[in-house]
Parts: sequence; C-alpha cells; structure tokens
Amino acid sequence: MASKKVSEFNKEIKDKFSTLIVAAFGFVAALAWNEAILSVFRQYFGELVSIIAKFIYAIFVTVIAVIFTYSINKTLKKV
Repeated sequence: MASKKVSEFNKEIKDKFSTLIVAAFGFVAALAWNEAILSVFRQYFGELVSIIAKFIYAIFVTVIAVIFTYSINKTLKKV
C-alpha cells in the first residue's frame, strides 16, 4: 500500500515537472517571438518611444495572438 502511494506520488511529481518544463519552453518561445515581432515593428514604424506606439504594438500582437489561437482551435476541432 505504501509503495503504491510512493509510486503515485513519483508519477505526479514527474507530471508536474514535465508540465513546468513545457511551460518554461513556451515562455521562452513567446519571448523570442516578441523580440522578432518587435524588431519588425521597429523597422517599419521606428523606435517605440511614445505611449501610443507601445499601445499600437500591443494591439498588433494581440490581434496576431487571437488569429493564431482561432486558427489552432479550428484545426484541432477538425482533428
């Protein structure tokens, strides 16, 4: 009985760590994409000095995120 609980505990720990690692890689990927999109935005619109420029960038990134999320969800529903 005790060994079964230890085994279940070990499995749960492994599951949590794998979830944490995947989330960390997702966060790093998001930061990389943010930097890439920001570089393109700066190239076409200049440095993000004003508050208005920062809001335009935030809206732009939000629209991209919504489009990708919608596309991914639509694709997953088909599968």
